[in-house]
Formats: sequence, structure tokens, C-alpha cells
Amino acid sequence: MTARRSLLATVATLGFAASLSAPFQASANELTLKAADVHPAGYPNVVAVESLGKKLEAATSGRIKLRMYPGGVLGGEKEMIEQTQVGAINILRTSLGPVGTVVPEVNVFNLPFVFRDVAHMRAVIDGPIGDELLAKISASPAKLVAIGWMDGGARSLYTKKPVRKPEDLKGQKIRMMGNPLFVDTMNAMGGNGISMGYGEVFTALQTGVVDGAENNPPSFFTSNHFSTGAKYYTQTNHLVIPELLVVSKATWDKLTPADQGLLKKLGREAQMEQRKLWDQSVADYTTKLKGAGVEFIQIDNKAFYDATASVRAKYGAQHAELIKRIEATK
Repeated sequence: MTARRSLLATVATLGFAASLSAPFQASANELTLKAADVHPAGYPNVVAVESLGKKLEAATSGRIKLRMYPGGVLGGEKEMIEQTQVGAINILRTSLGPVGTVVPEVNVFNLPFVFRDVAHMRAVIDGPIGDELLAKISASPAKLVAIGWMDGGARSLYTKKPVRKPEDLKGQKIRMMGNPLFVDTMNAMGGNGISMGYGEVFTALQTGVVDGAENNPPSFFTSNHFSTGAKYYTQTNHLVIPELLVVSKATWDKLTPADQGLLKKLGREAQMEQRKLWDQSVADYTTKLKGAGVEFIQIDNKAFYDATASVRAKYGAQHAELIKRIEATK
């Protein structure tokens, strides 16, 4: 019986492995690549990757096609990253967090105020530093080939009481992404950082479990968090974090050098196209938020920058040289 179970397990494993490479088995010459994102259809990242797929199909005369699966239909980001690593998903837009465990250098982008503004961040990822980090990711054990960056905009505070200086955050519980660095950032800025899953924030704001949160305008609006009484959006821009467009290493290794070069070229084009879409999205959702009664508070964020110096020192010590290069980028 034990031998029979072992045989059945082996057969099942082989069958699963075969299913992962299914896109490449339809024909020796034709490929259908599966792309995925947690964001919904119409979101700038999704539209840019869909455009990449159209260009890919046109450039290969239909030999390579792309099928997009938006809205997290293939799972959460963690699950989709795992699927990409084994080749079940071929192209993925992912956040930097999971990649930072195998390529520590990318963690520098998570530091508060490491970028002066969005324009500075773009100059960095478009230049030598951005190219170097893409290469490090591709050469790492992450089993992902990085072909471009995606823009996640600048994150700012939204609260039920106006905030103009760090002292205004005293006693306020502010939801942060689940990373000690981000919680420490909010604590340094004067608030009480609360680590919480994104899906829990709406109810937490409604019930007073948290007093506010932080994100970019598109996410603030599409999450409907503004309807909970969080009517003040203080433009601290404390985090400006780019995201990644990656290809499964399992997929990449099956492509010809010419097709690999084409994907890299189209990945860079998707990076630029997504940026234009993102800027328009920020403008559109800012208008919608203001129309819904949200007050946008412009501030000099130097006090918040100074308050988070200890966080940059704690988490950025190992990246001192890279930080200097980022600061020197014009």
C-alpha cells in the first residue's frame, strides 16, 4: 500500500509540473503567456501590461500572446509570486517587499523620505541604479527576471483630524503596511503605527480601531476609506515606493535570446506607459476625492523628514553607499 501511495504521489507531482509548463506545450512555435496582478481591470499597471501583450503579439506576428488575469483572481500577491517562481504565472507585477528577502538592496526604496519626491524616484529607477537593481534581482535566487519598474506613487496620511505637524499625530492610531520598518516610520512621525491587513482597514476606520491610514490618492478613493470620516489628506509623501514587473525564470529560460530581448524592450516601454497612466489616475482621483469633501493639506514636510532620521539610520546603515548615490541623483 505504501509503495502504491508513493507511486500515485509521484504521478500527481509529475502531472502538476506538466500543467505549470502548459503554455509552452500547445505548439513548439506558439506561446500564450499568463500575466497577473492584484489590481483590478482598468488600473494603470494592468492596462500597461495588457498593452505590452498587444505589442508582443504584433511583433511576433501572433506567435506569442498574453492573457491578463487582473483583480487577484489567481490569489493574493504572495500566492501569485509563488506561482510565478514555478512558472504557473509567466508575467507578474509585484511589490518590492517579498523580493527584499533575497535582494536586500531593494529594501532601501522602502525607507521614509529616501526619495525627495516622485520625480527623484523616477530619475533613480530610470538610471544606472534602477538598471543595477533589476540585474541583481534577475541574478538572485528569487527565480524572477525583472524587466521593468512600475510606479506606485507617493503615500500620504489620511485622518479624521487635520494633521500639519508631527505633534498633531500624538495619540492617533495609524494603519501601516505589515513591515516593522513602516510601523517604526509612523511611530517616529508622532503617531502610533498599527500593522494591519489592507482588507481590514475600512472596518477599522469605521469602528475607531484606527484613526487613520496612509496611501496614494487612487487607493484612498477606490478603497472608499474617505467615506469613514477620514476627510483630511495630509501630503507628507513619506513613502515613495516603486514596484516591479517580472517574468518567471522558468518561463524566461524557455525563450529564445531574441524573445528575451523583445520582452526587456517592451518591459521598459510598459514602465513608461504605466507612468503616464498613473499620473492621469492620480489627477482624476484627487479631483474625485475633493469632490467628495476631502481636504488636501499641503505642508512643508521637513519636520516629518527630520523626525524619521532614526529610521533611516536604523534600516539604512547597510545601504549607506547606495543611499549616497540615490541622494546624488538629479
